[in-house]
Amino acid sequence: MLNSMSLLEFDITVVLSVERVSISTQLDLVTICYLDSCKRHEVCPNSAVLSWFSEAKVQKSCQEKCNIVVSLNRLKNDDIPPLIDVFLALDLSDIDSVDVLDHGSTCVLNEEHILSLMNATKLKLRVIYLSSTSLKKGFLRDLCHVGLPCRILKLRSNNIQKLDMVGRFMRLHTLNLDFCTLLTSLQKDCFSCMPNLMYLSMCETRVANLWTTTEVLAELPSLLELRFQNCLCCKDTGPCNLSSREKGSLNVINTCSYSAGETTIGFLSLRESFMVPEVHRKTDISSKVDERKFSGYLQDRSEGSPSPLHNLCVQYESKNVSGTSNKDIWHHPSPICFEKHYRAYMVASLHRLAVLDNLPITKKEKETSKTIVSEFYEYLPYKHNRKKNVVNILQKRETGTSGVHYRNSSKLKQTYCYGKSQCFFSRSLSAARFGSSMWPSLHPVSSFSHIYKEENKRLRPRQFEYHPSNSSLMAFGTLDGEIVVVNHETGNLVGCNSSIGMINSVLGLCWLKKYPSKLVAGFDNGCLKLFDVNHMPAKLGDRSCGSGAVHFEDFEQLTSVHVNSTDDQFLASGYSKGVALYDISTGKRLQVFTNMHREPINVAKFAHHSPCMFATSSFDKDVKMWDLREKPENPCYTASSSRGNVMVCFSPDDLYLLVSAIDNEVKQLLAVDGRLHTNFNITSTGSAHNYTRSYYMNGRDYIISGSCDEHAVRICCAQTGRRLRDVYIEGTESGKSIFVQSLRGDPFRPFNFSVLTSTMRPTAKQEIIKVNLLASSHDADESSRDQGRAHSPARLHVHKTVQTCVESRVGYVSICMKPS
Repeated sequence: MLNSMSLLEFDITVVLSVERVSISTQLDLVTICYLDSCKRHEVCPNSAVLSWFSEAKVQKSCQEKCNIVVSLNRLKNDDIPPLIDVFLALDLSDIDSVDVLDHGSTCVLNEEHILSLMNATKLKLRVIYLSSTSLKKGFLRDLCHVGLPCRILKLRSNNIQKLDMVGRFMRLHTLNLDFCTLLTSLQKDCFSCMPNLMYLSMCETRVANLWTTTEVLAELPSLLELRFQNCLCCKDTGPCNLSSREKGSLNVINTCSYSAGETTIGFLSLRESFMVPEVHRKTDISSKVDERKFSGYLQDRSEGSPSPLHNLCVQYESKNVSGTSNKDIWHHPSPICFEKHYRAYMVASLHRLAVLDNLPITKKEKETSKTIVSEFYEYLPYKHNRKKNVVNILQKRETGTSGVHYRNSSKLKQTYCYGKSQCFFSRSLSAARFGSSMWPSLHPVSSFSHIYKEENKRLRPRQFEYHPSNSSLMAFGTLDGEIVVVNHETGNLVGCNSSIGMINSVLGLCWLKKYPSKLVAGFDNGCLKLFDVNHMPAKLGDRSCGSGAVHFEDFEQLTSVHVNSTDDQFLASGYSKGVALYDISTGKRLQVFTNMHREPINVAKFAHHSPCMFATSSFDKDVKMWDLREKPENPCYTASSSRGNVMVCFSPDDLYLLVSAIDNEVKQLLAVDGRLHTNFNITSTGSAHNYTRSYYMNGRDYIISGSCDEHAVRICCAQTGRRLRDVYIEGTESGKSIFVQSLRGDPFRPFNFSVLTSTMRPTAKQEIIKVNLLASSHDADESSRDQGRAHSPARLHVHKTVQTCVESRVGYVSICMKPS
């Protein structure tokens, strides 16, 4: 018995020895292959590469997984070709995986060699870590467009502005984009070839658009863990795993105040995948959370998510244990985190998500999030809850049916919605088109691309207004004093009044309604003029321009002008506490009303249907309604805001007042008595110079709001206050911030508006950008490519034919949709 056991032990020892010799021989062959390749390429072997192979040999001898870690900062260009030869033969070796790390090489490496090196590893490629110090933007773009077979990709701190990863990343399960501070948005199909992506981290980026971001992330079928901010103790996207004792005490500054509790998550932790050496984290003040912003955000989060984790947040905030401030709770948040009800919207939109910002998502939280989203957001316009097909809506409109089936019958139920049903179907079509264009069409008014002044100087718009009765006309005034009228549909110049003498910015514009060729303009030097488009030359620099303008008495420090509904009087306001009333027919100033407010009046607006009623808004936080028939000594009523008011305007039917105060305080009041009707609850930024302006769109159905310190336009339902969508106006130049200076809703086209944009640079190009929420950016790109053929007779005929077919009988729709 003893002899048989000894023989068995001997056999096992022999087998293990043979295996070790085999493993050693295979790894030795890798080393020999590398030395031979160096000889063929006539380069000296790199000692760092030899050490990598030696470490792999030690791992294998200890029966561990054999992993080669390639550090690009240890290589030169001549070292890469021999490595490529070795990795091309890795499938025959006993090496399990290869990691390629770049922590900032002092040598500028050939980017084609780096890509070839990564591709040579084939299915052995596990982790790629690339920093921005030694790689160009073009390399990252090529990598994203081509794709790699890696499983973990870390692009931390890279200069990526728009994520467009359309390449094949079929094996990728972990993506880390933390500290990519130029990353502003996710492109529509950026994750289309990542079917196995499970863990995504995007802390401290500039991603802000809640709507497009969730639309993109919803296309990831395997996404389980996501974060745009991290808790203090977690280095990966998984749920925080503090012990119960640590969670209960909360008395150590470096422990996370939110824990995963007793919840069990049925998937693998990500800690192993993040066991890659990390670059030094940012410790400057810019990486901290603004405490005032965070307090409001924390309140929204706690109100919207009543799970035990969030109750723990509130408890921690109230106790403030050991002097730990709120900003220690979350680190490195992206701007999207400061959107109200951000977490609830994410949880409700991403149904498969299990962990968000290191907090597990419970079943109860999912149910609560759906309630919050339905209360504060509109999925589609006009209370539509699901996307519909445009052709189906046209069929129902033509046949006069609603498409609702009886419970026990296949027959369609007849209906006549809203009496005549035209409004119903128009809104249904808008909702259907709106739902199919998450990325709306944005393009500048085309006239700016070819209208130049002398010395090739561009026009710089400062104010603009749609024409009240001609859907194709728009007037804008410039910083240099020009009044320009363009056909914004075709881009053609209709008329222009060039500045003569002193250059003064145009701050006020208002069309006359009964005399559609005339408009009043106010300049920053107080000058007031009445222009007639019919007397304007259709080119710039003509000396005869301006000869037909009517002059009015100056109003010092002017900021706005507005004409009443009967076109016989207009108001001028400015940096003063009163307004002036002018007679248009005589050109005389009728009266100056003084001391109407305690601070300067920003805007004075007449009602749309009553020529004697007007409203004023002032930095004294008050909005006042006045009646000229009672001599404006005492207002009809006064309504107050918590901050200085920037502007006020009437709804098209004069039932409401839309009031905009500094830093996104937007409210709708009843025009009859000033009572609050709707508070839109837009998140403030904390800036005292974030001047907000808001206008109506689609009649009085929706409002659009933008601020001069932000590049987002918010769209809200005027009746419920629910947010429909945000549109982010992004600059074409990398790193250049664009801000909303002014905006107007298109009075003729539903869900269309224009935005006057500017940048911080004084020499920057200023543009009026048209936004169409019913058309996608892809459609706009195709339209711009066809612009050169848009005015040919054949194309115009086709356009009219399609329009006639759609608007007449549904039987012709199928004919129109057939390719020619």
